[in-house]
Amino acid sequence: MPPTTAPPQLWQRIFADLTPLSASADYRRLWFGGTISWVGQAMTTLAISLQVYDITGSSFSVGLVGLFSLVPLVVFGLYGGAIADTVDRRKLGLYSSTGAAALSLALAAAALLGYHRVWFLYAVVALQAVCGALTGPARSAMIPRLLPVEQLPAANALNSVTVTLGSMVGPALGGFIVTVAGYEAAYLIDAVTFSAALYAMWKLPSMKPDRAEGARGRASVLDGLRFLGTRPNIRMTFFSDMAAMVLAQPRALFPAIAGLWYGGGPGTVGLLVAAMAAGALLGGLFSGWQGRIQRHGLAILLAVAGWGLAVAVFGITRNLWLGMLFLALAGYADTASMVFRTTMLQAATPDDMRGRLQGVFIIVVAGGPRLGDFLAGTTADLVSPTVAVTGGGLACVLVLGLLALRWRNFARYDARSPQA
Repeated sequence: MPPTTAPPQLWQRIFADLTPLSASADYRRLWFGGTISWVGQAMTTLAISLQVYDITGSSFSVGLVGLFSLVPLVVFGLYGGAIADTVDRRKLGLYSSTGAAALSLALAAAALLGYHRVWFLYAVVALQAVCGALTGPARSAMIPRLLPVEQLPAANALNSVTVTLGSMVGPALGGFIVTVAGYEAAYLIDAVTFSAALYAMWKLPSMKPDRAEGARGRASVLDGLRFLGTRPNIRMTFFSDMAAMVLAQPRALFPAIAGLWYGGGPGTVGLLVAAMAAGALLGGLFSGWQGRIQRHGLAILLAVAGWGLAVAVFGITRNLWLGMLFLALAGYADTASMVFRTTMLQAATPDDMRGRLQGVFIIVVAGGPRLGDFLAGTTADLVSPTVAVTGGGLACVLVLGLLALRWRNFARYDARSPQA
């Protein structure tokens, strides 16, 4: 009689699947190292913003920090992916992470020496973005080499916990450390946390891409874009995320909403931000069900529609706690969408193309929300915040439906036979 597999326990069906952490020591080190260093980077991001404001007293100058990070991330995202499809990804991740650690040390040295120049901070932010654009595609392309395909949803859910936890803990910890010990302490701690990521990268085996026989030279960015042009399912993962992040992104309106709708101030803004982040974190922690879903395309459509509807309902609520509930639901839906989109990208893409398509992924993830901030702010000024939020959520659902009608096979995508 063939051996039978015991059905999963209730807790395994609800909570995050930790199998990837036990199945692969390399992935386990990569996950723990990435989580620790992500918290450190979030500390530095906040500390730089605080230092820029401390030097200039200008919110506009603080806003430029985001611009100086976005432009290199977009410009180098595609090229970082092409490099990741050409060289040993382990070495690329190791060298770029070392560069990011060195930049944190440079920030600490400048703070210790009393060298407070805004241009220097902007330059470091831009170089950090370059390092991130090189590390991100390399790291993401490694994961399908470390785990079997059926464990990718669980791994991506765990990666979402890393990002969300770092985004929540890092700024709070960074603000405390800057207050009690100064900027140099925050930057030094960030540099030290990179040792965990560096150790994880150093312990990995060689990760040269499996390039087609006869392929020579550097992988071409244009070849990656041509490949994407022939893969409608992968394109739909990008289109669906853009529909959510560009049309239904309410975060830029939180300061106005806090006062106009809830009669609050900065504390209320913090609650709105925290509600969406908490929902995203819960999406990663309570992700055990995702590993049993095979229709990833349909799951993405439902998750993105859930995001849009939650944002739309948030736009017509005037009770703070109810509004926070729908923001948390939106955050949960966004994490579910991210897990399935990332898994589809990894599973349905040949190894020698994963870096380049991950570069496109980074551009979409980084650029979409910023375009969404601009669209929401413009609509709110021209009409009202209610129209910007609720109208944006409904527009997201409408555009998503049109996309699903245009590419009907996306909803039928089966993870057991991944087709890009």
